This record gives sequence, C-alpha cells and structure tokens, in this order.
Amino acid sequence: MNRSFLFVPADSERKLQKAGDVGADALILDLEDSVAPDARPDARAMAAEYIPGKPDVWVRINPLDAVDSAADLEAVMPSSPAGIVLPKPRNGADVAELSRRIDELEQCHGIPPGRTGIIALCTEVPEALLTLHSYIGATPRLSGLSWGAEDLSVAVGASANRDERGEWLPLFQMARNLCLLTASAVEVAAIDTVYTDFRDDEGLLRYAANARRDGFSGMLAIHPGQVEAINAAFVPSTAEVEHAERVVAAFDANPGAGTIGMDGKMLDRPHLVQAQRILALAKRTNS
Repeated sequence: MNRSFLFVPADSERKLQKAGDVGADALILDLEDSVAPDARPDARAMAAEYIPGKPDVWVRINPLDAVDSAADLEAVMPSSPAGIVLPKPRNGADVAELSRRIDELEQCHGIPPGRTGIIALCTEVPEALLTLHSYIGATPRLSGLSWGAEDLSVAVGASANRDERGEWLPLFQMARNLCLLTASAVEVAAIDTVYTDFRDDEGLLRYAANARRDGFSGMLAIHPGQVEAINAAFVPSTAEVEHAERVVAAFDANPGAGTIGMDGKMLDRPHLVQAQRILALAKRTNS
C-alpha cells in the first residue's frame, strides 16, 4: 500500500534522475499538466526510457478524449509501467475504455494480462461528481481513486477553493469526501490530493495527518520535499499497532464470534477490519 505518489515532469531529465532517491513509495511521470504540448513527444520518449526495471512507476497520460492520450499510451506501454493515471474522467465508462486500450497494448507487447493498474482522478470535471457510482464494477484494473481541486475550480468558475484558514470550501470538501466514499465502495486505495503550498511544512504535516485520520491510505505530492512528511503521516503509531494486534488476537482466540469484549468495550467485525488495515500498513512501512 503506497503512502506517497510523487509527480515528476516527464520532460525534465534532471528531475527524473533525482526522483528515485527522494523516498517516494511511487512515482507518477507526468505527460499532462506539467508538460507543454510541444514537449510531449520528447517527454514520452524519456518516460519510456526511464520506466524499465523500476517498481511503482506510473504515468499520467492526457485525458482520454484528447488526441495526445493515444500517443502517450503507445509510447509508454511497451516499457510496462506499474499503471496509468487518468486525468479528467467523466465516469466509470472512461476508466473501462482506458482498460480496454490497455488490454490491447498489453497483448501487443507481451505484458501479462491485467498487470497494468489504473488510478483515476475522479473529480476534475463537474460531470464526474454526478457519476461516481459508475466506478463500481468498471474494471478490475482500478487500483485507486484520487481527486483534484484545481481543474474543478476552473470548470465551475470558482475564484478560490480554500477559505482564509486554508480549509477546503464546501464544494471541494464534498469532492474529497465523495472520492473517499467511492474508493471505499469500490474497495480500492483512496489517495488524497496534493498540498499545493510546498513551502508550508507545518500545513502539509497537518493536512497529511488529517488525510490518514479520515481514511485515505496515501497522498499525492508535487515536490520532493513533501515526501518525507507524507510518508511519516501514514505510519501508524506504536500504540495503534499494539492495539490492533490485540484486537486481531482477540478475534483469533474467538473464531466465529461476531462481537467480543476488550478493555470494557464491545468490538465487532468493523473493528477487526480496521485493525487488519493498520497492521497491513505497518508491515508495508517497515518492509
């Protein structure tokens, strides 16, 4: 389970060379927003050269209805990235169509079927917020859902997406919540969006801690300096791990029980699931 996903402009050789040393659990080579249209052919070639032999390297292609998306996929799929990040999908049908295209390219390039995952940025266009239920059953390739506020702000004509305290305004808080709920319904990773002020270390720490508290399993990063704080925020505390171990042990000692008592409180199956998640995250971060 990845905690940090660092965006890296695929047209920057310097940033690509440094990206693997910053400690991010996964990299997202960007062919969309951070790359000018004229630079995309070179960026595709650089991404394709960078990917082979590296684990957890994803590629953000251009939106599915853009001409560039086909060229993006054709360029990087022979290198077998961990997955494709899809910006601005309108609904689950867009993700299913991307999966179909990946099917063809996996077959063409001898990649094991189903190996390539998909992360969808599921709130970047207004229509998407009205169709999130369509992700349920869309494709088994779907590995995670994340969301974005910047494109949504532009689409609705909002002059800001945060208030004077730095908190999300209601529309964007709703988008964040719906992303989290949809990811839970689909049973994929919920990945919180970027914290854009990369100089605000205190704000990032607070935001990342809140993301984990709320149920997100990881977070996007736009600057290498954000990775350490994000990784740290998604590591369970010693007390959390010890409590989770006790919960799992209690249920193991009472097989078939729907509820058990521990420390004067009644625990049921959701408590067990949460404890198992904490232990899985602790195992991932300690490996």
